[in-house]
Amino acid sequence: MAEPVTIARPYAEAVFKLAREQKALAAWSDALADLDAVIADARVKSVITDPNVSTQKLEGLVLGVIGENFDASVAKEARNFVQVLVQNGRLDVTSQIRELYENLKREQEGVLEAHVISALPISDEQVKTLVAGLETKFKRRITTKVDVDPQLIGGVKIVVGDKVIDATVRGRLDAMAATLTH
Repeated sequence: MAEPVTIARPYAEAVFKLAREQKALAAWSDALADLDAVIADARVKSVITDPNVSTQKLEGLVLGVIGENFDASVAKEARNFVQVLVQNGRLDVTSQIRELYENLKREQEGVLEAHVISALPISDEQVKTLVAGLETKFKRRITTKVDVDPQLIGGVKIVVGDKVIDATVRGRLDAMAATLTH
């Protein structure tokens, strides 16, 4: 069976292409966020996996919950997109579609996302300083997601795309252990 991200990729690329043509990247981003929020609800998930629920009822449920939340500029196409996902039994990959779409959108806008994992909470000022350094290093605009992981003991780990900057005590200890065992 194919990985969910493999299944989601053509849908994300199709939505991205449409959003670019419509000059509605932000509106589609919002539409996918709304759809993802509905699909993430436990009650909706149970209906999606219920084989006794027809595609028409499932489509009506999802579109009924979303209601008029879609931006008017993309509402018709967004409703059609939901219908395609329901008919193809692909509502379960909505979060992957959204994630892939957001990656394509950031790439189009020349933006990279940095995932910052710190042993201790870091202030907004520290994040701004860190972002400024990353923007200089990568020569692109950077958005951040910050998480705290006390198991790092101290320091910070930064993941930007496939690049990892590990300045944590845990990372140094692991590197030392690897050196000592080889």
